[in-house]
Amino acid sequence: MAENDWLSKDFYKVLGLTKEASDADITKAYRKLARKYHPDLNKTKEAEEKFKDISEAYDVLSNKEERQKYDAIRQFGMGGARFAGGSGQSGFDSSGFSDFFGSMFGGGAGDGSGIRFSTTGGGQPNINDIFSMFGGAPQGASYGSGYGSGYEERPQPRKGEDRNSRISLTFRQAVKGATVSLGVSGSKFKTHIPAGVRDGQKIRLAGKGKPGVNGGKAGDMYLTISVKADPKFSMEGKDLVMALPVTVGQAVAGAKVRATDIDGNTVTFKVPAGSSSGSEVRISGKGLPGGEGDLVGRVEIQIPAKPGLALKHAAKEFDKASGDFIDQLEQER
Repeated sequence: MAENDWLSKDFYKVLGLTKEASDADITKAYRKLARKYHPDLNKTKEAEEKFKDISEAYDVLSNKEERQKYDAIRQFGMGGARFAGGSGQSGFDSSGFSDFFGSMFGGGAGDGSGIRFSTTGGGQPNINDIFSMFGGAPQGASYGSGYGSGYEERPQPRKGEDRNSRISLTFRQAVKGATVSLGVSGSKFKTHIPAGVRDGQKIRLAGKGKPGVNGGKAGDMYLTISVKADPKFSMEGKDLVMALPVTVGQAVAGAKVRATDIDGNTVTFKVPAGSSSGSEVRISGKGLPGGEGDLVGRVEIQIPAKPGLALKHAAKEFDKASGDFIDQLEQER
């Protein structure tokens, strides 16, 4: 925080303390207020601003040198240093500074302490001398020719604000990746969406936010991805999963079952004998791009919706041939 703001900030009041507060009092007050207004615990805008204020106050008052500096500047700004006509030149009475700085350094400006102030044409003190006693005038500030003439803050570079945008992708685009066109402030640009993005995922596009101020960097764009569901495929980690319908005979005896992958190409799953619904068979390297994931076929045993008499008879014979298997299923149910 710039020192030139200290005249308008009462840090003791912010922490609910007096100027006589000890270091322990300052720490205790800060911790109590921080628990009450921390953004992780209190989501209101008012709490956010309050937390900034108490953090600024604590940063200054918990540092011995900064606190001494703050107290001196506040005392000066609030009338602790006297300006009177005693010098005869609209004048400035240096004895006021003797009182003021004597209380800090054990001696006045005119009693051999070594503290001296230059004056302007009107006989008033140069405020740069005041700040220079504490390590120099505030960085980025320049002062006028006399006391009360004010200062000008040098413009500081500031990063531009971030933007938020959304884009919708087909499931295949999400799996394979896609190059998309986006618009910002009337201009178009293209960006690549990486393979394997998920619904609701956010992607950061550096420098695509609002322009910076005073030469600062542009902000970023955060792009939220919306992925349309696919009736056949889904993603699980780096695997691409699909339903694999099979007949009872294929599940019992085992079979090579052909299917179509996400690119429309024919692939063959090897279904082992004795597979039940929910069993998984894999084709290695056919998952998400990169070769680390698999194409997973999840077995679904299906039967005709309207089986004929012959099929019903065959099914009963199949159950008889299964031996104790039916009894095992009854126990599981």
